[in-house]
Amino acid sequence: MTSMPTPSTTRLNAVVPEGRPPRAQRLSGRFSWRFIRTQLIGTAASLVFLLVVNFFLFRVINPHPERTLGRGKAKTLEQLEAIRHRLGLDEPLPVQFLTYLKQVFTGDLGTSFQYSKPVTELILERLGPTLLLVGTATILAVVIGLWLGARQAWRHGGQFDRSTSILTTIVYSMPEWWLGLLLFMVFAAGIGPITGIFPIGGLTSQGVNPWSLDGVADTIWHLVLPVTTLTLAYIAEYSIIMRSSMLDVMGQDYLLTARAKGLTDEQVRRRHARPNAMLPVTTLIALDLAFAVGGAITVETVFSIPGLGLLTTEALRIPDLPLLQGTFLVFSTAVVLANLVANFLHALQDPRVKS
Repeated sequence: MTSMPTPSTTRLNAVVPEGRPPRAQRLSGRFSWRFIRTQLIGTAASLVFLLVVNFFLFRVINPHPERTLGRGKAKTLEQLEAIRHRLGLDEPLPVQFLTYLKQVFTGDLGTSFQYSKPVTELILERLGPTLLLVGTATILAVVIGLWLGARQAWRHGGQFDRSTSILTTIVYSMPEWWLGLLLFMVFAAGIGPITGIFPIGGLTSQGVNPWSLDGVADTIWHLVLPVTTLTLAYIAEYSIIMRSSMLDVMGQDYLLTARAKGLTDEQVRRRHARPNAMLPVTTLIALDLAFAVGGAITVETVFSIPGLGLLTTEALRIPDLPLLQGTFLVFSTAVVLANLVANFLHALQDPRVKS
């Protein structure tokens, strides 16, 4: 007589696939080879397109940078031609493009026209202040903005929702440089009876060792206004997106089911509503981390923060083609890679993304 399977055996066979743990099966389903291949091919195609645009864009903007570099120095055509030859601008465009591709793939982004230093070295020197500024502002904006947006939606139509929605909309409509100028005039330069209490620019005070305890405190004091500027700008964005996403989720049937099971409002919001509302916000966070590096150009210029943003502004004055190409490549590559990471994170959260 054949023995009948017990209920526990039936449940085990139904839940656990033979020879494979459930978690591995879920990850495999969300990250199929087709999904990974599609994402990587799209990213590679975007990077190739960026290389082509990066090379030709700045040559269209100013096809004769030697005239700006030779202003006050080169007075004859021969002297201008000597500058062109030294910079490699007398070569045909296809030759210049091949040289540029070779430099990029070997990690050599050329030599800056105005600084006479390798572009890679300049970018690495200025990368730290930008990451410090953007990273700090983004973390603060994400934490405060998501909490604010979730609370606005959960108390939809209340006094808190109406007042904070008006404030976030006003802040969101302000350009970052304009908001930064307002904070600079009031709290750094001083206006009327208000005296400036924060530094007027830079990252550290002159003569202070940035790696000492006093230097760290001095750096934090210098970053208060620029970090506040970026944080206020991105808090509004995160709160608006989170509020809208939460309102969409709150109308779903599974929240009614969760309440019917006896869960409190706080448990329903934390366990069910907020995780599902985070789906569009995750993509926004990943992309904003990359876009904020470029968006910090205006803030770094207003507050004289020696980062990639200020370096880009300085390179635009000539324009310094190798330096502009290098900074533009860093900004655009960061956006493309952040989009790739966002797609994978989104697939982890929502298996429907793979289709």
